[in-house]
Amino acid sequence: MTRFHTIDDMDLDGKVVLTRVDVNVPVEAGRVTDTTRIDKIVPTVKDIQAKGGIPVLLAHFDRPKGRRVESMSLKQIIPALEAALGQPVVFAEDCIGGPAKRAVAALEPGQVALLENTRFHGGEEANDATFAASLAALGGAYVNDAFSAAHRAHASTEGLARLLNAGAGRLMEAELKALDAALGNPQRPVMAVVGGAKVSTKLELLENLVEKVDHLVIGGGMANTFLVAQGIEVGKSLAERDMADTARAIIDKAAATGCRIHLPGDIVVAREFKAGAASETLPVDQCPVDAMILDAGPETVEALRQAMTACRTLIWNGPLGAFEIEPFDRATNAAAQAAAELTRNGGLISVAGGGDTVAALNKAGVASDFTFISTAGGAFLEWMEGKELPGVAALESSKR
Repeated sequence: MTRFHTIDDMDLDGKVVLTRVDVNVPVEAGRVTDTTRIDKIVPTVKDIQAKGGIPVLLAHFDRPKGRRVESMSLKQIIPALEAALGQPVVFAEDCIGGPAKRAVAALEPGQVALLENTRFHGGEEANDATFAASLAALGGAYVNDAFSAAHRAHASTEGLARLLNAGAGRLMEAELKALDAALGNPQRPVMAVVGGAKVSTKLELLENLVEKVDHLVIGGGMANTFLVAQGIEVGKSLAERDMADTARAIIDKAAATGCRIHLPGDIVVAREFKAGAASETLPVDQCPVDAMILDAGPETVEALRQAMTACRTLIWNGPLGAFEIEPFDRATNAAAQAAAELTRNGGLISVAGGGDTVAALNKAGVASDFTFISTAGGAFLEWMEGKELPGVAALESSKR
């Protein structure tokens, strides 16, 4: 397990605590339409206050590229933030300089402030030392609760941790503990489910996983590329034929490391990609030349369920088929429901992450049954790829 301070280890009494959060939420007509990310920061804010600290929230919103863009102001999330926290939130029109200094200086214990979009300054994404120092001058401690931005070496995610006494917020702490349980120091056997359209986008992920897990399930369009690599015709299915050699290399690597790769044994095919399209289930090597593979079949799902039952840890990223459209969501739904049941019964530690994954598990109605679901997107993927995350590494090195 990686080592870092948390809120519990920090002396925050009477201190302004610069708290990096991710509140990059969907907004339509100036109104937040999904408060999930805002809701998730509440425990950190409340625990900082409980220890006598005054939370000053740092965050980015969208991609203003170092310019002030009014449509990307964090001011528009204030109503949703106040509703989640159950208290007024002080807003500063800038994250450094006079507006920030005046807002912070006026804060009293029990209050909370939000500073304007850090990305309105080019120094944020450049991790500029002067900009980081201007932020650090506002507070007496730093808490990073934005695991979803931890793969970026920005001033508010990495630079600040090297300038102030630093620790992880509750969401960051939960993410890191869950990820350590999934790949860092897991209960074995471990199964990884990796789906998605293209092998090329998840190449580093697959290469890392075959060294870390006991079972690797490959689904979605990616599976077609592996079928092609084995000489199986896939008709008009999405497949990266130029990646066949790469797929074979991954299969060989898995054999060398003792990782069992699971590919579809039966397939659901259709001539058109639309809801309710006529479809049929066939053996994997019998895809018609004018058809597309759009899902795994029931025999494949049953084989996965049996393999899953023998495992103790599951990490899931990506659907098994074109889950957005019925009836091509059946394999993903059934496999997810099997994982959820095993988790509920205490037989499986299940960790999932990535945009499509969260959407698929919500669609299957099982998201709440998984041990942990990460909403981190890019940071979750880079962690699965075995990469060092700058925001996490800075917390580890700043432990003092």
